Amino acid sequence: KDAEQSLRKTIELKPDFFQAHSALGGLLGELGNLQKAELSTRKAIEINHDFADAHYNLGIILSDLEKLQDAEISYRRAIDIKPDFAEAHSNLGVLLKELGKLQDAEISYRKAIDIKPDFSKAHYNLGNVLRNLGKFKEARLCSEKMMSLKPWSILGSYSFNYQM
Repeated sequence: KDAEQSLRKTIELKPDFFQAHSALGGLLGELGNLQKAELSTRKAIEINHDFADAHYNLGIILSDLEKLQDAEISYRRAIDIKPDFAEAHSNLGVLLKELGKLQDAEISYRKAIDIKPDFSKAHYNLGNVLRNLGKFKEARLCSEKMMSLKPWSILGSYSFNYQM
């Protein structure tokens, strides 16, 4: 609550401080107030159209609101602005998988991994998509990579054992 009040005070003092609007949107989203989070994040984008983090955060919020097509647009906008945004590529992959676009999801995860080779979550998600596509050998390699990056991870272990 203190963080929210501080951000609101900052916005009151400097209404065009787009980073504060974006941070407030992220905080409200984490608190489960998704409608207000969306409004605050959209305000950040209104002030600065080229703020990739705000587009990315809006994608997360819209996904949580089950506005999947809009979320896809937001993730793609974040990537257009910042092509090396591995997390945006990965989240786009999650969304595309949810929309049943498995080949596109595979491409997004691979791009995230190209940008950030130690991105364990992207390796895990790529493995799941590959398994769904029937590419079991490649899926197993993703699980092995996940386990090498996070040997303590139950997800990597489960995924690895599942594919055997």
